[in-house]
Amino acid sequence: MSKKEQEIQQIVIDPEDRKRRLINWQEIWQYRDLFLFLVWRDIKTRYAQSILGVGWAIIQPVFSMIVFTIVFGNLAKVNSEGVPYSIFSYTALVPWTFFSTSLTSASSSLIGSKNLITKVYFPRLVIPIAPVLGKTIDFGISFLILLGMMLWFGVKPTIWALMVPVFIILMMLTAAGVGMWLTALSIQYRDVRYGADFFVQLLMYASPVIYATSIIPEKYQILYALNPMVGVIEGFRAALLGTRAMPWDLLGVGALMAVAFFLSGALYFRSMEQYFADVA
Repeated sequence: MSKKEQEIQQIVIDPEDRKRRLINWQEIWQYRDLFLFLVWRDIKTRYAQSILGVGWAIIQPVFSMIVFTIVFGNLAKVNSEGVPYSIFSYTALVPWTFFSTSLTSASSSLIGSKNLITKVYFPRLVIPIAPVLGKTIDFGISFLILLGMMLWFGVKPTIWALMVPVFIILMMLTAAGVGMWLTALSIQYRDVRYGADFFVQLLMYASPVIYATSIIPEKYQILYALNPMVGVIEGFRAALLGTRAMPWDLLGVGALMAVAFFLSGALYFRSMEQYFADVA
């Protein structure tokens, strides 16, 4: 047997082995170049041939903050826990904008990549995860604006600001997990992606973006924390603004739910993977 024939025999796609693994990290690492390309494509598509470029990463949370400050801060007099309402709301909008835009992009990622998934083999999980990583650029820009606002208002972060990377991981797990659920459903039921936009809008009002969790009766707060973004948002405020003690109970429940969303989303995605090329 020639050396070339031996090399060819070593390239084996074993579907049974892939089905036994929820996430084959070794395979994803082998396709890391494609993964990085998909992340770069998401960033480039968003900013290429745009008038404002990265300015869009600033406009969305800043304009939302201005509207919320006028309506809920000045008119409705929503309690902002001792800090100016503008920075109170913007601190929540930074993680929320990342989560909502990541989820929206991930939920339609398979349909946008149908030409790719019908032609070549690669680990399909990289498709809904790539947009989530791509949105970290927007998050970083809006987070810098938040730091500038903290300097302007003289707000000092607490020692728990070291927990910010943990909050980022939780919101990424949640966005990727729910995104995998929605994109696997949308490849078969095309109206799911339209419902996803409506779902995200409703979920914002079920998260403490424009109000504090303290308005929720204490006996319902653990149930409320089943939304992982509750712990993330309140964690950001506690760590950066010092508006409350670190909400370990909310974060604990939220972390469990974030992991549950990610694992169940990956499981459902893998179970539907065999049908993607047929119905795309």
